[in-house]
Amino acid sequence: MQHRGIVVAFSWLVTWVLGYYGAGDYVAETIVGMDGAMIPLAPTILFAVSALASTVVTIVWIRQRAAGGQESSPSSRRRFLLGGAAVTGGVVGAGAAVVARVSDWASIGAAISTEAEQTAAKAHESWRGARIKGYRALGNTGFRVSDISFGTTQFTTRHPDPTTLLKEALDRGINYIDTSPDYAGAASENAIGKAIVGRPRSDIFLATKWCTPDGHIRQGESVDSYLAALNGSLERLGTDYVDLIHVHACDNVERLLDPNVLEAFETAKSQGKARFLGVSTHTPNLEEVANAAIDSGSFDVIMMAYHHGAWPQQQEIVDRAAKAGIGIVAMKTLKGAKHRGMVDFREDADSYTQAAFKWVLSNPSVACLVVSFFDTQHLDEYIHASGRSLQQKDVAVLDHYDRLIAGTHCFAHCGTCLQACPQSVPINDVLRHRMYFEDYGDQKQAMALYAKLERRADVCVTCAAPCAGSCEQGINIKERMTDAHSMLTLA
Repeated sequence: MQHRGIVVAFSWLVTWVLGYYGAGDYVAETIVGMDGAMIPLAPTILFAVSALASTVVTIVWIRQRAAGGQESSPSSRRRFLLGGAAVTGGVVGAGAAVVARVSDWASIGAAISTEAEQTAAKAHESWRGARIKGYRALGNTGFRVSDISFGTTQFTTRHPDPTTLLKEALDRGINYIDTSPDYAGAASENAIGKAIVGRPRSDIFLATKWCTPDGHIRQGESVDSYLAALNGSLERLGTDYVDLIHVHACDNVERLLDPNVLEAFETAKSQGKARFLGVSTHTPNLEEVANAAIDSGSFDVIMMAYHHGAWPQQQEIVDRAAKAGIGIVAMKTLKGAKHRGMVDFREDADSYTQAAFKWVLSNPSVACLVVSFFDTQHLDEYIHASGRSLQQKDVAVLDHYDRLIAGTHCFAHCGTCLQACPQSVPINDVLRHRMYFEDYGDQKQAMALYAKLERRADVCVTCAAPCAGSCEQGINIKERMTDAHSMLTLA
């Protein structure tokens, strides 16, 4: 009988491992944005079969143990309860294995995907007609790029005439365009193709990603898969070549250094279809990925999340990359952009966006920053920061912003607090929904999103708060969470 118990324990152990590397990998790759058709289902199916088999084995074990004594005896009942606890523990453990695999990404996914307030409340007359004044060398590419560059994540979904918006941006001196096949289901690349018609191709630096309209190309895919995706981009963009192609939103070194992507790039380069190789990263593993890209000697450009008060080792990485001749493109530069708190801070001050941009560009190792243009005002507001040096008033704006969000806003994307929560509450999501309610004035959306969470902050009321002190930004997690629950529920 004892060896059967060992079999049960081993069976659940296998299930937990498959939960982490099977279903967990599937969920993680979905969060990252892989093309779903490229994610193998076999490991997830194997996990499901293993979980079912473990449950069956455990039930059989329970019955055999119960048969060894009188059914009504206390000993038999204890065996039955023990067996029930074994099934429950096994299932919970399997779920925990899946959650553990995606915990880092869950802590940052929503926080980095949207900068909800990107436009100043008041447009100053002095911004009108702003033009690009600063151009910088993009590593060893030989191209000088506009210090403020055009990101296309949102311009087709939030602007009524994205093609005209981009055309005017190009007329004002922007010459670097960042896009991807999976931005609005290829709508971004299609709009760019229309906007650059008739312009000298050599005047524009065009960057896209190794993606399909449905998501990133998964590591291990064939060289032909990579090249087919690039050919799709070229067709939509209406060009014979792209200047730069990124391994997009890269969260691990395995995908970064996939031999097939490196071979695909060399093939595309020899065919004149792509000039330079890059990587974009803003993940929990940003430092590891960026350092690996530098050490590999295979990458010409690194596009990385970079804002005032970001990852501890970022400055060293930026300097190392620049020294190696790798161009640094900054993204996620607005650090959440909670503009509502900035209203009326200074009557004549530059906008928060301009202060944030000038901070980023005060580092000479940064070639340019990419920001999503989606409002006509951005042509004046964003471009006004071009070529301008960081002033004390800008530092004051940024310092004031940090004081406003101190202890309230999750922007470091570290995920440390999630590991400390025994109830698996998505702390980052709760705080984000509270931000929508308090700072963006979108109470309806905030409450609706909060209601959809599987685990809500009501459990924090009676919790002993082992999360206390786990936030590097000094957030009083229990207090913010319990207040958020009261704020975001009708009862």
